[in-house]
Amino acid sequence: MRRLLAGLAAGLAAACAVGPSYHRPDLGVPDAWRPPSATADSLRPFYDSLRSSGESTLPQPTMSLDSVANLDWFDLLRDPELRKLVETALQQNRDVRVALASIDEFRAQYGVTRGALFPQLSVNGEGGTEKSVFGSLGAFKLDVVSATADLQWELDFWGRLRRATEAARADLLAREESRRAVVLTLVSDVATAYLELRELDLDLEISKRTLASNEETLRLARRRFDQGLISELDVRQFESEVANPAAKVADFERRIAQKENQLSVLVGRNPGVIPRGSELTETLAPLAIPAGLPASLIDRRPDVRQAEQQLHAAMARIGVAQGALLPTITLTGEYGTQSQDFSNLFKGSTEIYQLFGGVSIPIFTGGRVGKQVDVARARAAQARYSYEQTVLLALEEVNDALVGVRATRDVTAAQERQADALRSAFRLADRRYQNGISSYLEVLDAQRNLFTAELALAQARRLQLAAAVELYKALGGGWPVAVPDSLRR
Repeated sequence: MRRLLAGLAAGLAAACAVGPSYHRPDLGVPDAWRPPSATADSLRPFYDSLRSSGESTLPQPTMSLDSVANLDWFDLLRDPELRKLVETALQQNRDVRVALASIDEFRAQYGVTRGALFPQLSVNGEGGTEKSVFGSLGAFKLDVVSATADLQWELDFWGRLRRATEAARADLLAREESRRAVVLTLVSDVATAYLELRELDLDLEISKRTLASNEETLRLARRRFDQGLISELDVRQFESEVANPAAKVADFERRIAQKENQLSVLVGRNPGVIPRGSELTETLAPLAIPAGLPASLIDRRPDVRQAEQQLHAAMARIGVAQGALLPTITLTGEYGTQSQDFSNLFKGSTEIYQLFGGVSIPIFTGGRVGKQVDVARARAAQARYSYEQTVLLALEEVNDALVGVRATRDVTAAQERQADALRSAFRLADRRYQNGISSYLEVLDAQRNLFTAELALAQARRLQLAAAVELYKALGGGWPVAVPDSLRR
């Protein structure tokens, strides 16, 4: 019996499985990303001169992008408080916990499906009394006690069960990639929200500084009015300029509180105050963009890998459906002992056994079994198109992120130059006004333009850093994959 079972297992393992085997489809992914436009190349010397001549507060790129995908998030995020927020989010965010529980479900389902490949053994025991009455012959009473080990095994000659196991394993791997996508999105969302919070902090600081400057200008204007040097119209104009930054202060304070609430939920805790760390410009490590970055880096993206595993599972289920059209061969057996009383149950003369082989051949099912193959093929086609679409979207996101990194870097350089120029213009206008050379309109225009430019510069700096986060996410970079064991219990 043991030799027979071992031989059958070896034969089944070597047999070919019904249905198509999976091979990664060739999607014609380009070897390089879309190059910059001709206009961007023509303006490159201009933007380079802005950065070289200006006093940029953002660190210059020191990291090549070909290593970005292998860069750990801890090296990218330099702000210690941001790192703490990310670590807390990985521990407490509910979406991550849901993803982990889902993986446990699919791992268990894989074990259930794989278990059908092996013989099913069970131990049974029973005992009782049977009495039969045969008319004048009298009554017969029989006491029976038995203990048996039962075997049931579906021989996977056609590979139907192996294809089902292959599909279940692909489902598990797809779920693992789904969890990586959740982690990738979570960490990038936390980083992006923190950058937005630090920009709002900077906007609030600029607004308060501008408000204080405008109030000081208004105080001087009132003194000049008392001395009869300017008209009341000048004073009213300066008063109106105080209202704009005052309204901005109130609005930025509201938005800061709302952003803190959003970040609190992302990290898995009740809405509250978020601690601050480094300045906005020191939050992330800078990124450089080398030429010829291979588009094959999208293979690292969890959504692409998940879509491929889903295609793998769908193709394996074609074999499962085709296997249902073929004969099902089963092996059943029983071995044990039987006696009229328990004391003689395990003596050699009480041995019983049986071994049967069975075959079930589908003859007529009204087309139900055959149509299951059509269903599986249609689902595999859907998975193939979904995989192709996922790759196209990944290429789009990476190209958009590359364009964003280039463009925001240039925008920041231009905004820094504009802000520097307007600061000088405001100082000159204020000095000329106090000396009676120019009118109050020059001062008001200079104040207004400088306030707008400083807010735009804060936004440009945040967008430049956010573009780096977006590029890192688009490349499926080295966000943490390992999750503490405490979350798996």
